[in-house]
Amino acid sequence: MYPDFYAIVTEAWEHYDGSRKIISIKDISAKVSTNHVFKLVLGSGTSIIGKLSYFGKYDDFLEDHTLINALANNLPDPYDNFLSKSLLKKNQLYTYRHRSGVLDVWVVFYNPIKVKNQLPKILDEVQIGKLGTELAKFHKTCATLTNVLPSWSKTMQTDIMHLLEIIKTPHGQYEHRGNIDEIRRQAAILFTNLKELKTDTWTPIPVFVDWNIGNFSIDQDGGFYSRWDYDWFRMSSRVMDFYFFSRVCSSVGDKSVFSYLTDPMMEDRFILFLKKYHEEYPLTREEIIFFKEAYRFFILNYVVKDGRYFFHEVYATRLQREAFEIYFPQIDNFNPDKILASLDF
Repeated sequence: MYPDFYAIVTEAWEHYDGSRKIISIKDISAKVSTNHVFKLVLGSGTSIIGKLSYFGKYDDFLEDHTLINALANNLPDPYDNFLSKSLLKKNQLYTYRHRSGVLDVWVVFYNPIKVKNQLPKILDEVQIGKLGTELAKFHKTCATLTNVLPSWSKTMQTDIMHLLEIIKTPHGQYEHRGNIDEIRRQAAILFTNLKELKTDTWTPIPVFVDWNIGNFSIDQDGGFYSRWDYDWFRMSSRVMDFYFFSRVCSSVGDKSVFSYLTDPMMEDRFILFLKKYHEEYPLTREEIIFFKEAYRFFILNYVVKDGRYFFHEVYATRLQREAFEIYFPQIDNFNPDKILASLDF
């Protein structure tokens, strides 16, 4: 029987504050991932957003949302209302964990966030330039807050080590049958290149990774106004955010049927974005070389390791097949020299 997520969200709210009754609950999920987002309307007319998740680990879910909430409360103007604030109970971030048999589900509540304008599916050059400058300003602000945020445990290395453990299990060997040697090969390349680039000496900042245009809104001047959907949040290199911005800037634009090709990172439109970013918050040569490894990590972690648990099956099956048939072979052809030359390295 399919889990009754409405009942679990209701249960989570009653444990939070049963004195305020729910009048209605509506599933407002994007229907791409296995996560669910609900809008709760209370008797007072107040609306609350509930996010329900069941992929990964509860400890990671709690850690991520603790970090996100700390970030939301510490971001200064003009980003002080950019992220939605999670609900607290007795001065602590409130999350609810529902366990029943094999079912392990987690819920967090947010205050609704205001939304303004969303970018068009295909951007013009002015919009691309503004977006590059705006991300640089946001990253620069986030970098000032790293030292005041709670501690974190999730790193690129721990995530990929987890994948390598998964493929040793009977379930992992079945899910990834035929591709286990390639997973090990790609992981080994990643670890070698991370070491050569000395990424362990870089200061991590908060990154959201998934920046498709359905996840944030802008103001009338093209500045960041609000951001939602925190499924892939992590503390890592700022470069982790760039792949999705290459897709946003792409001449192909936003598409409902999507693949994760390297092509957008080679487009002149993305290089324009990077030039504007670099003017505001300069990149290093090592960070540009790291583009390739950030993409490799993205495919290994979010498509191969978590794909079948995060994406709905119709997406997961195709994306995982393309990872081995297209994405990994494409990495060998990715050359950062064009980007380096464009940024005068």
